[in-house]
Amino acid sequence: MQVLQMQMEVRPDPAEVSRARRWARSRLAGSGIGVDEPLAETLILLISELVTNAVVHTGCPAVLRMLFPAQGDGGGPGAGARGGRGPGSGTVRVEVADASGRAPRRRCAGEEATNGRGLELVDGLADRWGWQPEGAGKRIWCEVDRGAREGHEVYGSHEEPVLTGHAGSHTPSQIGRSRQSPDQVLT
Repeated sequence: MQVLQMQMEVRPDPAEVSRARRWARSRLAGSGIGVDEPLAETLILLISELVTNAVVHTGCPAVLRMLFPAQGDGGGPGAGARGGRGPGSGTVRVEVADASGRAPRRRCAGEEATNGRGLELVDGLADRWGWQPEGAGKRIWCEVDRGAREGHEVYGSHEEPVLTGHAGSHTPSQIGRSRQSPDQVLT
């Protein structure tokens, strides 16, 4: 399985969020994902949320990575049973690594709150997501199964989530929707 990886350095400046969205849109066509596909809009929203979290909550520089199955290779990162089904299949992974050791946490945003919903959006849109320590900082990742999105709107339906870790014991590194190990390392 071959993986196409692209990355962008992100400065700790809120203006970087719109730059990250523009950068990601410009890379989608080269990955075989049309900018008018629902998957593209889902990925842009996920990228926007993860980069916003890194910029706003850490104050540290970050690195945005997008990993795509190589064209003609339906497997892709974490494709599992869907791998090899031809065009339109495979998993797209988005990662944001930052230098802050502070764990991400979900917030309970009130109706009038103007923020605090980022990880809820990630949880609702991604097929899997999580985080892990990386050096002195951390890497937050999410994955979207391309084949599962065909025919769905941006806010498409998802299978019932399975939390990583043990039920009732949700340490920050165990939060997330996953049907595979969050420690999977892609190369």
